[in-house]
Amino acid sequence: MIRINLLTVERERSKKKSSGGGAGFGVAQKLTLACSLILAGTGLFIGWRWVALNADSKSVDDSIAAAQTEAGRLHSIILQVQQFEQRKAQLSQRVTLIEQLRKGQTGPVHMLDQLSRSLPPMLWLTEVKQGAGGEVVVDGRCTTLTSLSDFVANLESTGYFKKSIEIISSQTETVASAPGDLIRFSIRAVFQQPGDSPAVPASVAAVRQASAPAPAAR
Repeated sequence: MIRINLLTVERERSKKKSSGGGAGFGVAQKLTLACSLILAGTGLFIGWRWVALNADSKSVDDSIAAAQTEAGRLHSIILQVQQFEQRKAQLSQRVTLIEQLRKGQTGPVHMLDQLSRSLPPMLWLTEVKQGAGGEVVVDGRCTTLTSLSDFVANLESTGYFKKSIEIISSQTETVASAPGDLIRFSIRAVFQQPGDSPAVPASVAAVRQASAPAPAAR
Protein backbone atom coordinates (compact mmCIF):
# COMPACT_ATOMS: atom_id res chain seq x y z
CA MET A 1 0.00 0.00 0.00
CA ILE A 2 1.52 3.30 -1.13
CA ARG A 3 0.94 6.42 0.96
CA ILE A 4 1.22 9.89 -0.58
CA ASN A 5 1.76 12.88 1.64
CA LEU A 6 -0.56 15.29 -0.01
CA LEU A 7 -0.10 17.83 2.72
CA THR A 8 3.54 18.23 1.86
CA VAL A 9 2.74 18.77 -1.80
CA GLU A 10 0.17 21.39 -0.98
CA ARG A 11 2.62 23.23 1.26
CA GLU A 12 5.23 23.27 -1.48
CA ARG A 13 2.68 24.65 -3.98
CA SER A 14 1.61 27.37 -1.58
CA LYS A 15 5.25 28.36 -1.02
CA LYS A 16 5.87 28.64 -4.77
CA LYS A 17 2.74 30.71 -5.24
CA SER A 18 3.70 33.03 -2.38
CA SER A 19 7.24 33.46 -3.72
CA GLY A 20 5.99 34.23 -7.25
CA GLY A 21 3.49 36.86 -6.05
CA GLY A 22 6.16 38.70 -4.04
CA ALA A 23 8.33 39.08 -7.10
CA GLY A 24 5.46 40.56 -9.08
CA PHE A 25 4.68 42.98 -6.30
CA GLY A 26 8.32 44.19 -6.22
CA VAL A 27 8.34 45.00 -9.97
CA ALA A 28 5.13 47.03 -9.62
CA GLN A 29 6.63 49.02 -6.79
CA LYS A 30 9.74 49.77 -8.87
CA LEU A 31 7.64 50.91 -11.81
CA THR A 32 5.52 53.11 -9.57
CA LEU A 33 8.61 54.63 -7.96
CA ALA A 34 10.22 55.26 -11.34
CA CYS A 35 7.07 56.96 -12.65
CA SER A 36 6.86 59.04 -9.51
CA LEU A 37 10.47 60.14 -9.88
CA ILE A 38 9.91 61.04 -13.53
CA LEU A 39 6.80 63.04 -12.65
CA ALA A 40 8.60 64.80 -9.80
CA GLY A 41 11.57 65.64 -12.06
CA THR A 42 9.25 66.89 -14.76
CA GLY A 43 7.41 69.04 -12.24
CA LEU A 44 10.67 70.45 -10.89
CA PHE A 45 11.89 71.22 -14.42
CA ILE A 46 8.60 72.92 -15.30
CA GLY A 47 8.71 74.94 -12.08
CA TRP A 48 12.30 76.03 -12.67
CA ARG A 49 11.54 76.95 -16.25
CA TRP A 50 8.50 78.96 -15.17
CA VAL A 51 10.56 80.87 -12.62
CA ALA A 52 13.28 81.54 -15.21
CA LEU A 53 10.76 82.75 -17.78
CA ASN A 54 9.15 85.03 -15.20
CA ALA A 55 12.57 86.47 -14.36
CA ASP A 56 13.32 87.03 -18.06
CA SER A 57 9.91 88.61 -18.58
CA LYS A 58 10.45 90.96 -15.64
CA SER A 59 13.90 91.90 -16.99
CA VAL A 60 12.43 92.61 -20.44
CA ASP A 61 9.63 94.69 -18.88
CA ASP A 62 12.19 96.66 -16.87
CA SER A 63 14.27 97.25 -20.01
CA ILE A 64 11.19 98.43 -21.93
CA ALA A 65 10.22 100.79 -19.10
CA ALA A 66 13.76 102.20 -18.95
CA ALA A 67 13.81 102.62 -22.74
CA GLN A 68 10.46 104.44 -22.66
CA THR A 69 11.72 106.72 -19.88
CA GLU A 70 14.88 107.47 -21.86
CA ALA A 71 12.85 108.08 -25.02
CA GLY A 72 10.66 110.56 -23.15
CA ARG A 73 13.73 112.36 -21.81
CA LEU A 74 15.33 112.49 -25.26
CA HIS A 75 12.07 113.73 -26.78
CA SER A 76 11.98 116.65 -24.35
CA ILE A 77 15.62 117.41 -25.17
CA ILE A 78 14.83 117.32 -28.90
CA LEU A 79 11.95 119.75 -28.36
CA GLN A 80 14.24 122.08 -26.42
CA VAL A 81 16.84 121.92 -29.21
CA GLN A 82 14.18 122.69 -31.83
CA GLN A 83 12.93 125.64 -29.79
CA PHE A 84 16.53 126.84 -29.41
CA GLU A 85 17.11 126.58 -33.16
CA GLN A 86 13.90 128.52 -33.86
CA ARG A 87 14.90 131.16 -31.32
CA LYS A 88 18.37 131.34 -32.84
CA ALA A 89 16.91 131.80 -36.34
CA GLN A 90 14.59 134.56 -35.09
CA LEU A 91 17.45 136.35 -33.35
CA SER A 92 19.60 136.00 -36.47
CA GLN A 93 16.84 137.53 -38.58
CA ARG A 94 16.47 140.38 -36.09
CA VAL A 95 20.20 141.03 -36.07
CA THR A 96 20.25 141.05 -39.87
CA LEU A 97 17.30 143.44 -39.95
CA ILE A 98 18.92 145.72 -37.38
CA GLU A 99 22.15 145.77 -39.38
CA GLN A 100 20.23 146.60 -42.54
CA LEU A 101 18.34 149.38 -40.78
CA ARG A 102 21.57 150.67 -39.28
CA LYS A 103 23.22 150.75 -42.70
CA GLY A 104 20.14 152.39 -44.14
CA GLN A 105 20.20 155.02 -41.41
CA THR A 106 23.87 155.89 -41.75
CA GLY A 107 23.35 156.88 -45.40
CA PRO A 108 20.87 159.71 -44.76
CA VAL A 109 22.87 160.85 -41.73
CA HIS A 110 26.05 161.17 -43.79
CA MET A 111 24.13 162.77 -46.63
CA LEU A 112 22.57 165.46 -44.44
CA ASP A 113 25.88 166.03 -42.71
CA GLN A 114 27.67 166.57 -46.02
CA LEU A 115 24.89 168.84 -47.27
CA SER A 116 25.16 171.02 -44.17
CA ARG A 117 28.95 171.11 -44.40
CA SER A 118 28.83 172.13 -48.07
CA LEU A 119 26.52 175.13 -47.60
CA PRO A 120 28.22 178.38 -48.64
CA PRO A 121 27.25 181.76 -47.14
CA MET A 122 23.91 183.25 -48.22
CA LEU A 123 22.48 179.88 -49.34
CA TRP A 124 19.93 177.76 -47.53
CA LEU A 125 17.91 174.66 -48.31
CA THR A 126 14.13 174.36 -48.35
CA GLU A 127 13.61 170.69 -49.24
CA VAL A 128 15.61 167.49 -49.65
CA LYS A 129 14.04 164.50 -51.40
CA GLN A 130 15.74 161.11 -51.69
CA GLY A 131 14.69 158.67 -54.40
CA ALA A 132 15.72 155.25 -55.61
CA GLY A 133 19.33 154.41 -56.31
CA GLY A 134 20.65 157.12 -53.99
CA GLU A 135 19.26 159.94 -56.13
CA VAL A 136 18.77 163.17 -54.19
CA VAL A 137 16.89 166.29 -55.28
CA VAL A 138 17.75 169.41 -53.29
CA ASP A 139 15.72 172.62 -53.42
CA GLY A 140 16.87 175.89 -51.91
CA ARG A 141 17.39 179.63 -52.15
CA CYS A 142 20.49 181.74 -52.57
CA THR A 143 21.34 185.33 -53.23
CA THR A 144 23.85 184.86 -56.06
CA LEU A 145 24.66 182.28 -58.72
CA THR A 146 28.17 182.17 -57.30
CA SER A 147 26.81 180.69 -54.08
CA LEU A 148 24.98 178.03 -56.09
CA SER A 149 28.11 177.07 -58.06
CA ASP A 150 30.14 176.98 -54.84
CA PHE A 151 27.54 174.69 -53.27
CA VAL A 152 27.69 172.27 -56.23
CA ALA A 153 31.50 172.28 -56.17
CA ASN A 154 31.55 171.64 -52.42
CA LEU A 155 29.21 168.67 -52.79
CA GLU A 156 31.35 167.14 -55.54
CA SER A 157 34.52 167.55 -53.46
CA THR A 158 33.09 165.63 -50.48
CA GLY A 159 33.28 162.27 -52.28
CA TYR A 160 29.75 161.38 -51.11
CA PHE A 161 28.11 162.54 -54.35
CA LYS A 162 28.82 161.29 -57.84
CA LYS A 163 30.05 163.75 -60.40
CA SER A 164 28.63 165.64 -62.11
CA ILE A 165 25.82 167.21 -60.10
CA GLU A 166 23.02 168.47 -62.31
CA ILE A 167 21.41 171.89 -61.82
CA ILE A 168 17.79 171.23 -62.74
CA SER A 169 16.58 174.82 -62.53
CA SER A 170 17.55 178.25 -61.23
CA GLN A 171 15.00 181.04 -61.29
CA THR A 172 15.08 184.53 -59.92
CA GLU A 173 12.16 185.50 -57.73
CA THR A 174 11.28 188.68 -55.93
CA VAL A 175 10.55 188.48 -52.24
CA ALA A 176 9.01 191.50 -50.55
CA SER A 177 10.70 190.87 -47.21
CA ALA A 178 14.14 190.49 -48.79
CA PRO A 179 16.32 193.47 -49.72
CA GLY A 180 16.92 192.07 -53.21
CA ASP A 181 15.95 189.26 -55.55
CA LEU A 182 16.56 185.64 -54.58
CA ILE A 183 17.46 182.71 -56.77
CA ARG A 184 15.35 179.61 -56.32
CA PHE A 185 17.26 176.53 -57.44
CA SER A 186 16.88 172.80 -57.68
CA ILE A 187 19.74 170.34 -58.16
CA ARG A 188 19.94 166.59 -58.67
CA ALA A 189 22.75 164.45 -57.24
CA VAL A 190 23.47 160.78 -56.60
CA PHE A 191 24.59 159.94 -53.07
CA GLN A 192 27.29 157.29 -52.61
CA GLN A 193 29.70 156.06 -49.98
CA PRO A 194 33.27 157.23 -50.60
CA GLY A 195 34.49 153.65 -51.10
CA ASP A 196 31.88 153.03 -53.82
CA SER A 197 33.17 155.73 -56.15
CA PRO A 198 35.30 154.32 -58.98
CA ALA A 199 38.98 155.12 -58.82
CA VAL A 200 40.28 157.56 -61.42
CA PRO A 201 43.34 156.24 -63.29
CA ALA A 202 46.52 158.25 -62.84
CA SER A 203 46.78 158.93 -66.57
CA VAL A 204 43.25 160.34 -66.68
CA ALA A 205 43.91 162.41 -63.57
CA ALA A 206 47.07 163.81 -65.15
CA VAL A 207 45.21 164.71 -68.35
CA ARG A 208 42.49 166.43 -66.33
CA GLN A 209 45.06 168.37 -64.33
CA ALA A 210 46.91 169.41 -67.47
CA SER A 211 43.71 170.49 -69.22
CA ALA A 212 42.43 172.45 -66.24
CA PRO A 213 42.70 176.23 -66.72
CA ALA A 214 45.45 177.94 -64.82
CA PRO A 215 44.29 180.16 -61.95
CA ALA A 216 44.16 183.84 -62.77
CA ALA A 217 47.01 185.91 -61.43
CA ARG A 218 46.08 188.38 -58.72
